[in-house]
Amino acid sequence: MNQATENLLLVLSTPGLYCLMVLLGRWLKRKKGVRLGWLYHLFSLALAVYLPASILEVNWAFMPHLAAATFLLGCVFLMALMDRYLWEWYFRDRNHVEVPKFLTEVARLAILIIAIFLVLEFGYHQSIRGLLVAPGIAVIIIGLAMQDSVGNIIAGLTLQMGRPFEHGDWLLVDSRHAEVIEVNWRATRLRMIDDIVIEIPHRQMAAQTIVNLSRPTRRHATRISLGIDCAAPPTRVKDVLLHATSNAKGVAPEPKPKVYLKNFGDSSIEYEIKFWIEDYSKHFEVSDSVRTNVWYSLQRHGIQIPFPTRTVHVERPARNKSQEVQIRARVILRHQPLFKCLTDDQLDALLPRGRLAHFGRGEKLIQQGENGDSMFILVEGEANVVVDRNGVQAHVASLASGDCFGEMSLLTGERRSATVVANSDCEVVEIGKSILAAKLKENPELLAKLSEMLARRQLETDGILAAHAQTSVLKAKQTEYQASFLDKLRKCFEL
Repeated sequence: MNQATENLLLVLSTPGLYCLMVLLGRWLKRKKGVRLGWLYHLFSLALAVYLPASILEVNWAFMPHLAAATFLLGCVFLMALMDRYLWEWYFRDRNHVEVPKFLTEVARLAILIIAIFLVLEFGYHQSIRGLLVAPGIAVIIIGLAMQDSVGNIIAGLTLQMGRPFEHGDWLLVDSRHAEVIEVNWRATRLRMIDDIVIEIPHRQMAAQTIVNLSRPTRRHATRISLGIDCAAPPTRVKDVLLHATSNAKGVAPEPKPKVYLKNFGDSSIEYEIKFWIEDYSKHFEVSDSVRTNVWYSLQRHGIQIPFPTRTVHVERPARNKSQEVQIRARVILRHQPLFKCLTDDQLDALLPRGRLAHFGRGEKLIQQGENGDSMFILVEGEANVVVDRNGVQAHVASLASGDCFGEMSLLTGERRSATVVANSDCEVVEIGKSILAAKLKENPELLAKLSEMLARRQLETDGILAAHAQTSVLKAKQTEYQASFLDKLRKCFEL
């Protein structure tokens, strides 16, 4: 075949092959979603010239350069096909695996390096071994210049194999909260909550502790601490804070919020509110809602948030409060059958020496099986009476404001027969054994009255009072019980 024929065939085939490649590129781009750019047109043109020329064995001086350009541009086309059919279709669409951008970039870099080595080896007959064994100084300079880059690549591969985070996760890194927006070959790109973008090299990321706020789920706990007036009862404060937090906008309904008494400060008691949010990007909005609700709730309930100052308090006895409690306690005792035998003067002499005590919700006022040396008047609040029977807790009664308990152990010296647990904050007046003993010594006739009342209560408990009303049996039993209780009272109070 002469030179003219070869040139004619080359001129005719090159435009046709180029047009076929362009049509193929348009079909791949529009129908299959392959992302092709201007480099694909260069590849199509180079292939359209090189392929006919190589078949016709055209002896051009620039043929090795054309072959190298065609091969390298073909590798770029191969990368575009890999992006669409390997990373996107096979991994993402078919297997639902999101391949990190960092790995795709490393794969492209590896293909490009291999392509360059192949071109140098077979296209220009340059030994790869000779290139690797370069002059010592150049190798040292390049190694020192690229040590950070190589270290970042290796650290990036380590992070991707461990997968401690992925795109969209919120992290706590170096005391900063940020969202992962990209992981490239060199660094992790993060967006702060103020929409400020920072990049942290992979070596730095791998060398520190990473707290992922989106694992195992995006729901995570956050905490708010605040100081409350020392005079406010803790159980009441917890109830107010829990109600305010539960009704705050953005707080997850489950798990439910919790409140802890964290510390006792110089001018306040520190509480910590723990609640859950779905997305850290809403952290400031949700925290603002919680704090706003807490402020209004505390104001409504008359609970103060003290200033961080030191205040000197000159305390005086709360006469009005004490007198009010004593009056209420006397009214309560007056309606108790056991103490109806006492006169008003005796009650007035007994109560002022009683101790006013506060119990928080859940506290035990008395414990079953303990020695009883006092009785209690429940002035305010509610409590439950629980009895332990063979290891099983049984609720037997409920106490409310105006009830008394513990008097039988006080008068007879027997152990507590039940446990009383505060169901709400309780305010009680405790009358100890020493107080009652002093009054019995001053008024010996009270022993007979108390023993008579105890005997009558025992008759009611045994059912004898109703069965033998106005009979000799009743009188005999009452005399027996009264003597027994009189003896117990004398031994108990050492009279």
